[in-house]
Amino acid sequence: MSLKLVKDQKTMEKPPLLFLAHRIPYPPNKGDKIRSFNLLKALAKDYRVYLGAFVDDPQDWKYQSELDEYCAEVFLLELNSRRKYVSLKGLLTGEALSVPYYRQSRMQHWVDQTINKQQLQRVFVYSSAMAQYVQNEQYQQLHRVIDFVDVDSEKWREYSERRIWPMSWLYRRESRELLDYDRKLATRFDASVFVSASEASLFQQLAPESKQRITYINNGVDYHYFDPVESHKSPYPEVPVLAFTGAMDYWANVDAVTWFAQQVFPRIQQQLPEARFYIVGARPTDAVLKLANRAGIEVTGSVEDIRPYIVCADVIVAPMRIARGVQNKVLEAMAMERPVVVTSAAMEGIEKVPGQKICDDADSFFNYCLQLLQQGDLDKTGIAGRERVLKDFSWDENLLKLEQLFGDNESTEKSEIGGFSTTAQEAVL
Repeated sequence: MSLKLVKDQKTMEKPPLLFLAHRIPYPPNKGDKIRSFNLLKALAKDYRVYLGAFVDDPQDWKYQSELDEYCAEVFLLELNSRRKYVSLKGLLTGEALSVPYYRQSRMQHWVDQTINKQQLQRVFVYSSAMAQYVQNEQYQQLHRVIDFVDVDSEKWREYSERRIWPMSWLYRRESRELLDYDRKLATRFDASVFVSASEASLFQQLAPESKQRITYINNGVDYHYFDPVESHKSPYPEVPVLAFTGAMDYWANVDAVTWFAQQVFPRIQQQLPEARFYIVGARPTDAVLKLANRAGIEVTGSVEDIRPYIVCADVIVAPMRIARGVQNKVLEAMAMERPVVVTSAAMEGIEKVPGQKICDDADSFFNYCLQLLQQGDLDKTGIAGRERVLKDFSWDENLLKLEQLFGDNESTEKSEIGGFSTTAQEAVL
């Protein structure tokens, strides 16, 4: 018997599970895809996974075959920029705009057909907009788990406070309608998952009626991949370098680097004229590209390997003013033992290490960056950061909670979930 046939036979012996994601969970090269891929990979060990997802980057179509290793079936649909006009239907229907944005009849048909054909009893939903495909009354008997990841309604509320009318009005509306939608989902699903204890606690306050069904699974880091011991050729000139990493079409990242470039970096240059600020990440917006016109600022765009840009920088900065959940950029820098200068928002869900400072204003950010650049190897927060990652952010350890969420683990040992003492048999409880 061929190896493929043996693999297929073993796969068919596993119970089936439907996995729905708003974005193809591969390659794991940005925050939400890193999390969704690791969740998918973990579930694939125990279940025969049927994956339905959207593709919003044409470059990602080539990775469909990579997912075949983990899934019994993969169904992908294109999600292009024109969908934003479809989402405006939400203004007429009273929905959060993200719901119609991800609504496609072909996806609903595939979901219905797959559930019936495979006699599915378990569903894992990644991102609340995908819950619409299994929220109907006919699917109430299924065991449904949803990973909200972040409290996105709070993100839109924060956005509204930094924009002028009419966007401020639109973002406030999205915050209100999305929270209402998410609260309803939480009452219907067996478990609601968030990316950190703090995000789970916040949603418990916003949706007290579902408090006992809310839990969290911390993000993780592949600390073998992000290993500071591995040698990398520096992509930088021999000057003091500060770096920011992240997807540069994400508004919160754009806001962060713009603030740093305008309010902090010029002051660093006054003290260290040779210093450079590197903005490293795919799809930089026009606003980000314009920053490269400033002296000492470089915008790289997409890079083949992010690790040299992290480990060879003198300081990693994460000046997030708006952020939800755990920032992978911070964890990756900590894993590679780099000193990281962060705001409170950037450290949500991450306990700071001894000696590390939280900087929420331009003065403190400037002073700490300058201190780190001048003292160099004397800084010990990088070593402590990797130790924190090894202790609290291992994917293998954090994803053990998945066994509890579907009730397939009969253990009744006590565990701490979402801040409550529960039995492992009780899903989230």
